[in-house]
Amino acid sequence: MKTKRELVEKKKSATENKQLLYIFIKRTFDIICALVGCVFLLPIIVLVKILYILTGDFNSIFFTQKRIGIDGEEFNFFKFRTMVPNADEILFDTLRQDKILAEEYQKNKKLKNDPRITKAGKILRRTSLDELPQLINVLIGDMSMIGNRPYIPREKKDMGKYFDDIVKTKPGITGYWQVSGRENASFKKRLELESYYSNHRSLWLDIKIFFKTFKAVLGGHGAAE
Repeated sequence: MKTKRELVEKKKSATENKQLLYIFIKRTFDIICALVGCVFLLPIIVLVKILYILTGDFNSIFFTQKRIGIDGEEFNFFKFRTMVPNADEILFDTLRQDKILAEEYQKNKKLKNDPRITKAGKILRRTSLDELPQLINVLIGDMSMIGNRPYIPREKKDMGKYFDDIVKTKPGITGYWQVSGRENASFKKRLELESYYSNHRSLWLDIKIFFKTFKAVLGGHGAAE
């Protein structure tokens, strides 16, 4: 008859094996999706460049920024640019001059009517096309198709007690809070939702998020921030 300790160790081993299988399946899925997606990325790059030129914007269409990844490690995050080139400078100037917008940004870490978004950027965000270069991050292994939001390093202090939970997983192109019907949720609520995902992640939850993402995109709401 097995001792209590042996039963505990067996249960622990079964849980670890299940987690390893989940990680393997998820990484395989990520690689397949990223490879297929990158095939379509090149012609989209051309179309996006043309769209920007037509709106009189001749700057680079790509946006690169340091983001927080798994275990708190930073990585280079890729995206189609949807804002003016000097977006951060304009943001800080705007927040210094407008107390109402400063309060909104402090609460949500974003602005509902962000003055920095370009004409072409509005189209890219509405269709979620701005997220596509993140497929490169997925292929490299910095991100996953499904995960938490890739937070900006300066937001670490605002994440507080939720930070350690959120960085348990790779950030994703889409995730739990984006498809939860809480797209206008406060920053704190978003952290709560993503902390929940990190602590309850599973293949079944990822499948539900994946299909809900299609519904969000097709509905014109976008899948991610």
